[in-house]
Amino acid sequence: MSVSLTSFALPTTIVTSRLSVSAAPSTAASPRLPLPGPSSSSLQCQHFQSCSGCSHELDLDRPPALEEAAKFFKDAGVSDFTFDSCRLWEWRCRAKLAVRGTSDGPLIGLYKEGTHEVVDIPLCQAHHSSINAVVNLLKQGIVELNIQPYDEDLRTGELRYIQMAVTTYDTSIPAAERYQRGKVQVALVWNSRSEHSPGSEKLNALSDFLWRKGGPRSGVHIIHSIWVNFQTSSNNIIFGNRWRHLLGERDFWERIGGIDVSLAPSSFGQANTLAFDSLLRKLQKYVPFGSSVVDLYAGAGIIGLSVAVTRKCRAVKCIEINKESKISFEQTLSRLPKTVDSSISWHHADASIEPLHWLEGSDVIVVDPPRKGLDQSVIFALQNLVSSERKAANASASSTLKAKDEKRPWVLRAREASVHIESKTSWEESQSWPQTLIYISCGWESFKEDCRYLLSKKVWRLEKAHAFNFFPGTQSIEVLAVFKRGPRSSKKKKKSAKKKTPK
Repeated sequence: MSVSLTSFALPTTIVTSRLSVSAAPSTAASPRLPLPGPSSSSLQCQHFQSCSGCSHELDLDRPPALEEAAKFFKDAGVSDFTFDSCRLWEWRCRAKLAVRGTSDGPLIGLYKEGTHEVVDIPLCQAHHSSINAVVNLLKQGIVELNIQPYDEDLRTGELRYIQMAVTTYDTSIPAAERYQRGKVQVALVWNSRSEHSPGSEKLNALSDFLWRKGGPRSGVHIIHSIWVNFQTSSNNIIFGNRWRHLLGERDFWERIGGIDVSLAPSSFGQANTLAFDSLLRKLQKYVPFGSSVVDLYAGAGIIGLSVAVTRKCRAVKCIEINKESKISFEQTLSRLPKTVDSSISWHHADASIEPLHWLEGSDVIVVDPPRKGLDQSVIFALQNLVSSERKAANASASSTLKAKDEKRPWVLRAREASVHIESKTSWEESQSWPQTLIYISCGWESFKEDCRYLLSKKVWRLEKAHAFNFFPGTQSIEVLAVFKRGPRSSKKKKKSAKKKTPK
């Protein structure tokens, strides 16, 4: 898993504004931060410019790409584009930071732009306050226990990186306090092959130190659990393949999109939990009740499972290439309400290989691709949906025939569900083809290109578009776009004729 060490950053309230040229900037602010200066939405971070995480410090509630996005969607026929400003400070609930420097002067932070020189960021304004607290605690442990930070040139040292994920799922405290009192799942990336390698006594000493100072018996309980990942590679990949749970709770839960979500430390998780929840709530409105949904690039299946519950879908298929996500999917599935009556499956498969197979039989497609955008094969399948639908209609029992004709064992294996639960209701097998496409994008440039391709053949039209401020202080916006099948109707509704009053 290749991960970039560039930080992007989440709030207690979600501010929603209808975008217009004269729209007033959001004034949502964390009560814990003094905000002097000319702008009520300025970063006010002492690490700005030296740290590569944030690219601008003013107008956090209006990212640079916002005006361009508004024009782009207006030109595409969307007149009611909206933007959710979201939380502007302490929004980042997941962070991966490099550990460098020396045992008596550790540096924990991000690489300076274009270098492998780590910038220490102990007071990051984007990080959840619990993450900053754990960073401070870790520094104390490194100094006290003489832990050697990793040296990339010599490939020596013990601690390479730290990953921190905040959970606010705690029903024992009032809902209003849960975010600020979030606890951190700590994952130490250790420069050895396993727990039996030389130096394991220092690993145990460091984990014990963190647990003693930040665990449930400490003065301030901020640590949820401690994990270790063993990594000895000389490349830029942060994580190795070997994980071990050391202390605390094994299961990590969060409440997102109306469901309890489980995320293993090896799983991908959104950094901005509150903004992601806001996006999911919006997305759910565009999935008709009782739909059959296919979720491509599904990860741990959070989107698919959330619509299965909130929209009472008859079927949900989640397609994901990263096998590590299976564990989190199974855990989340186990906590769905017993009343859910849906056929739900997770497939360890590459969505770019024969994507038409996944599209047939669904009413709604959800795609959440990486920053590079959709694979060309997926775009081609979506562009040629009409011709595929006609071919299927002209062939009797098309799905059955295709399944029998397919001989390649690796393709057949990928089509089998790795996880599957049957619906309590016996639904007839659907021969439908998608009428709705919901596109979630974290890469604005790639989305624009994909959108132009999708609209070019008039198979799809753009109906709705929303943007979310997932990473305040950066150039990035998260986009939720809803496409419908067929060209936009140019017919205007006829005015109803006034009835003549009888004489």
